[in-house]
Amino acid sequence: MADNTTKQATGRSVRQVFAIAQRNGKSYWIRIGAAFANQDGSETVLLDALPVSGRMQIRTAPESGKPDADAAS
Repeated sequence: MADNTTKQATGRSVRQVFAIAQRNGKSYWIRIGAAFANQDGSETVLLDALPVSGRMQIRTAPESGKPDADAAS
């Protein structure tokens, strides 16, 4: 995991999971879950929803808790 990965109170690194929806020529990022790094280097992904398009993005959570402004692509 990258050094700038947000840490939970338990010390586990946390990343945000987004579905990317295309509407009217624009991309909308919808937070649908979180990913946690495990001690063995694998990740656990917890989803609250499933992306209809099948497209997901897992990103390091910035300190503010919101995705980076340049994250949408």
